[in-house]
Amino acid sequence: MNGPTSRPARVSGAATTAVAVARGGAQKVGNDAVVQRGSASLTVRRLVRDPASMVAVAGIVLIVVLALAAPLIAQLTGHGPNEQFRDIGLTPEGLPVPPGETFLFGTDQLGRDVLVRLAFGARVSLVVGVVASLAAAMIGVLVGITAGYFGGKVDTVLSRVMDLVMSIPFLLAAIALVSVVGPSLALSTGVIVFFTWTPLARVIRGQTLALRQREFVEAARSLGAGQFSIIVRDILPNLMVPILIYTTLMVPGAIVFEATLSFLGMGVVPPTASWGGMLAEAANNSIYLVAPWLVLIPGTALLIATLAFNTLGDGLRDALDPRASRKA
Repeated sequence: MNGPTSRPARVSGAATTAVAVARGGAQKVGNDAVVQRGSASLTVRRLVRDPASMVAVAGIVLIVVLALAAPLIAQLTGHGPNEQFRDIGLTPEGLPVPPGETFLFGTDQLGRDVLVRLAFGARVSLVVGVVASLAAAMIGVLVGITAGYFGGKVDTVLSRVMDLVMSIPFLLAAIALVSVVGPSLALSTGVIVFFTWTPLARVIRGQTLALRQREFVEAARSLGAGQFSIIVRDILPNLMVPILIYTTLMVPGAIVFEATLSFLGMGVVPPTASWGGMLAEAANNSIYLVAPWLVLIPGTALLIATLAFNTLGDGLRDALDPRASRKA
């Protein structure tokens, strides 16, 4: 009987791939190139493969382009945002002119070009939405990390402050401030920041409470790292995912808040164009009953903006989730 014949060992494709990746970079195994991708690359790939997120990005880009091109639109049409065309912008009966060749989106009750005012109003909405969200996110992160990391009396005091802010009626506080200070864009931004930082602060506090007990934080503390160093180098990087997601989701809320304040006459001072102000002007004397585009056009823009940012926030949450599909 012949003894056992030695045969060359076969290396599986998975093992070969693992070895190639372990050696770093992009290596070629057979006919396939193996590329090692980072977390940022995988996140972008997941986001790109989500049709809803891509539609949301397209909507946001459209609004940003509209806002940036507002002066160009005014120059091309020859219509200023506050310029009144009572001769060609109003009918003989004094009603707004419907959308047409001269005024693509029609005019309002004062004969002003709705398209131009919509473009300039997009600037106000984007500035308030982005600036207020970033400011609220900074406050929420600072308060949340401080409360979660130090705990004890610091956590108790800051938690009670968050409860107090969340218990104040939004509109009542806005009306009281406007009656004292007067309506302005800065006041609208400040009110929005004051009422939107608490949800993110609660999330960051809970995450920090869990992170401060982790092994890498204990190791850094045992090596003599200071509290500020631990917060900045160890805890904050692990909070970037919820910070990014919640900040994105705060933008549509800020845009809606600004539109609400402007609609109630507590936001941007007329005749400065804003989407909420355009809706408020359409409601005066029920002019929207004979000129429905005065409600449909700014209302649609507001809907697209809020829906796009919300959808993008949901897409980022799914793309940044490590438990998401690994097909990317």
